[in-house]
Amino acid sequence: MTEAILLVGGEGTRLRPLTVYTPKPMVPAAGVPFLCHQLGRARAAGVERIVLATSYLAEVFEPYLGDGSALGLQLEYVTEKEPLGTGGAIRNAAARLRSAPDEPVLVFNGDILTGLDIRALLAGHEASGADVSLHLSRVDDPRAYGLVPTDADGRVTAFLEKPQTPQEIVTDQINAGAYVFTRSVIDAIPAGRPVSVERETFPGLLAAGAHLHGMVDSTYWLDLGTPEAFVRGSADLVLGRAPSPAVPGRCGERLLLPGARVAEDAKLSGGTVIGAGASVGPGARVEGSAVLDGAVVAAGARIRDSIIGEGAGVGERTTVEGSVIGDGAQVGADNELRHGARVWCGARIPAGAVRFSSDR
Repeated sequence: MTEAILLVGGEGTRLRPLTVYTPKPMVPAAGVPFLCHQLGRARAAGVERIVLATSYLAEVFEPYLGDGSALGLQLEYVTEKEPLGTGGAIRNAAARLRSAPDEPVLVFNGDILTGLDIRALLAGHEASGADVSLHLSRVDDPRAYGLVPTDADGRVTAFLEKPQTPQEIVTDQINAGAYVFTRSVIDAIPAGRPVSVERETFPGLLAAGAHLHGMVDSTYWLDLGTPEAFVRGSADLVLGRAPSPAVPGRCGERLLLPGARVAEDAKLSGGTVIGAGASVGPGARVEGSAVLDGAVVAAGARIRDSIIGEGAGVGERTTVEGSVIGDGAQVGADNELRHGARVWCGARIPAGAVRFSSDR
């Protein structure tokens, strides 16, 4: 049986910015909670049992996902009492693993959307005889990331901090947040205290002569750490750019969930999702956005690259671009929200109250 640990939340969780505006951490991406995409891809790769290592808002996951049987998985849950960091969370979950010391355990982050070939990562780990295998992704600008150079055989040679000068950019390979650990390596992580795999575990293993193998996979990869990235990921799932067996419908320009109502002359594009019971009025334009369950987009509104929260309303001729409208918020007619605007849950903005463009 192939096992995995899914890291959800924790002291560094990047889901918090979104939960400020939509109080449910199971916010849907392409029509289903974002975790279902990670769980579905793991199941499709042959993983049968997953331990969810949770911390922040941990209480919401088990009631929704249950024992995993509906997803074809066996799920167990481990909750941190105190923040333990990535390595500490992995070690904390080890008590629920059933793998033998020499067997592989997949570890992946719950807020990374990726097209990683999980089977290839597992197969490469076995073939290389590595202690730990890492998914590495190439990025155009690696300055915001730690760098992970490898030799010609794929063996990791160093873990480098974020580069400060052009001379320090020795590779475009970064840690993409998915690993395969040999179970005995997990058991060797110190228990009961915060541990960072990036700053402590991996460099320590390398210094001790362990074999760390990097698999460079340049398929789709996105950190869902901001509302902007989250809505981009949802759109990419609908468009089919980010593969997932959990998308509830065909890939295309739009996804309509049951009960959604869209006027004949409204235009939906760019991977837009219209949630259950939501409505889009005549002449409205919605591009690359997520309109959640029960929300209302009125006639002539323009929505782009935004999240319209559950039960929220956008008035006639209002423009919302690159913004988040919280659950239940109501934005009146003839407003203009752009450039990262955030409307708190339940807020009321009267007609013609907000403008972002200049007077010219």
